[in-house]
Amino acid sequence: MAPVDETPLNRALPLLGVGAALLAWWAVAAVFWRGDPLLAAFGPVPSLGALAHFVRTGELWPHLLASLKRVLLGLGVASVVGVPLGVLIGVWRPLELSTHALFQFLRMISPLSWMPLAVMAFGLGDLPVVFLISVASVWPLLLNTAAGVAAVDPKRLLLARSLCATPTETVLKVVVPSILGPILTGLRLAIGVAWIVLVPAEMLGVRSGLGYYILDARDRLDYAELVAVILVIGLVGYALDSVLRTAHRRWAITH
Repeated sequence: MAPVDETPLNRALPLLGVGAALLAWWAVAAVFWRGDPLLAAFGPVPSLGALAHFVRTGELWPHLLASLKRVLLGLGVASVVGVPLGVLIGVWRPLELSTHALFQFLRMISPLSWMPLAVMAFGLGDLPVVFLISVASVWPLLLNTAAGVAAVDPKRLLLARSLCATPTETVLKVVVPSILGPILTGLRLAIGVAWIVLVPAEMLGVRSGLGYYILDARDRLDYAELVAVILVIGLVGYALDSVLRTAHRRWAITH
């Protein structure tokens, strides 16, 4: 018997969900937006036509690559800061107690609230966008890493001590391999947050990127292209999440 998640019906359900959403989108456009040319541009036919135009001409590729570069740089900075700090918080109780209230306070502040300060500190261009993405992405990585460290099997730590492992060896050879799953989960959450922050951040004095293109399409009243870019954002975000989800699944199988 095939596993539950491998049955033909379960494999078809995602396609059925997408089909139902497209049908609902088409119905709303046909019933409510048909009489207004501007609203009609939000419908599936013109939007998917604009998406096909992007694929055919490659017009959107430079903007997509610019956005991906900013997201990956922001995630890189967030990982360099969040993962080691999460490990320290997990293994050193006094640090956790002294930073818990501060970090909970800071993570509740919308990353977009830092936009004026980011511009003042870094000027216009890529740096403020990367900064905002990093601020938004660091918390899922930090908190999931710390939670992963706290969940490490105490017997493994006791075994490491009994073998006279140093604290550094214990962290590198016992703790870190045990928390790759939580780190990947934190990275999945961080990508979702980063992708959300990217669009408004790229409306902040840059001349490329998917967020910039949305703003440009709005100013040109080309709403079909605007919706097409939104679809691209969703598709790329889904692809990035799928890669990490697959990596997490393989890690879970080996552990």
